Amino acid sequence: MFTGIIQALGSVKSLQQIQSQWRLAVVAGKLDLTDVQIGDSIAVNGCCLTVIELGADSFSADVSNETLSCTTLGLLQIGSEVNLEKAMLASSRFGGHIVSGHVDGVGMLANSKADGQSIRLDFDAPAELAKYIAAKGSICIDGTSLTVNEVRGATFSINVIPHTREETVIGSYSAGQKVNLEVDLVARYLERLMQVETAADSSVSAIDQKFLEQHGFQSV
Repeated sequence: MFTGIIQALGSVKSLQQIQSQWRLAVVAGKLDLTDVQIGDSIAVNGCCLTVIELGADSFSADVSNETLSCTTLGLLQIGSEVNLEKAMLASSRFGGHIVSGHVDGVGMLANSKADGQSIRLDFDAPAELAKYIAAKGSICIDGTSLTVNEVRGATFSINVIPHTREETVIGSYSAGQKVNLEVDLVARYLERLMQVETAADSSVSAIDQKFLEQHGFQSV
């Protein structure tokens, strides 16, 4: 489990195929690895990866084909900067929101513009994730916990302060940038709970207007 508060910027040392899967090696930058052990979890651009090798200033993790197909990790090149966060401790400060490190989909930066000292970024999310994104709710972008300012269909906006731009990969974004998205975990569980007795029915895939009316919710 993570908080979405980035602890360091790392860089890709290598991404190589080993038999049927891939191995990602990351130079950890300022991330303190002294308390990291083999088997621990580190989020790389929001993807929870298991450490399988440790160096003095780097670590390696195996990346499955499934992960490559569902995230932006396959787009990384040697030298690419990445957001890093170690799994949280029970004694850690909870400065962001609950982040599992399980990427829900890939979004794209549509445009950006200055907003005072901050920048306003508009992202296009996959259509199937739009229902989980709410104004003033939380979203995780490349592992960074951020607040949604506005939602328009499958497009949502955030504001990024100078500190966040300097300490995360967000500072290097340009239009067309693909990013890992993880929606608020609470929204997903709420949807599942609202399905009640239909939860085990594979024919029920989502909450829609018909479902709500059948369960006593009337539109105004």
